[in-house]
Amino acid sequence: MKSHNLTEGLERAPHRSLLKALGLTSKEIKQPMIGVVSAFSDLVPGHSHLGTITEAVKTGVRLNGGTPLVFPSIGVCDGLAMNHAGMRYSLASRELIADSIEVMTRAHSLDGLVLVPNCDKIVPGMLMAAARLDLTVIFVSGGPMLAGEVTGKALE
Repeated sequence: MKSHNLTEGLERAPHRSLLKALGLTSKEIKQPMIGVVSAFSDLVPGHSHLGTITEAVKTGVRLNGGTPLVFPSIGVCDGLAMNHAGMRYSLASRELIADSIEVMTRAHSLDGLVLVPNCDKIVPGMLMAAARLDLTVIFVSGGPMLAGEVTGKALE
């Protein structure tokens, strides 16, 4: 496993101590380390429900013998970024998403990934990262954003 770069041998005792500082048990440290990349955000309306999906993914990883380690992905909301200078950042964010996932995955020797995206820039950014990495990757899309409410009634 790639995570043995962090967990195996006497020379990795400092690494194991940092993993224990995260609250991981010795058993969890020996299991495959699975990165869970979540685009959850309080800022992007289409991502507000991804925290619930991310928690379910963590449970699934644990039930299948892995150790889930969550880290975030940025995400620009095109709707909020339009009609001002923020529009210049939306498309470029795909590269930042792919690069940051690759950096985190390789720097921390993760054994696999579960990607939890939504929206039209985050999905391709995460797929680009998956294509670059020699890992098993599962993609769990958050699906469409729910309709809002008008005068307290849900839109259909």
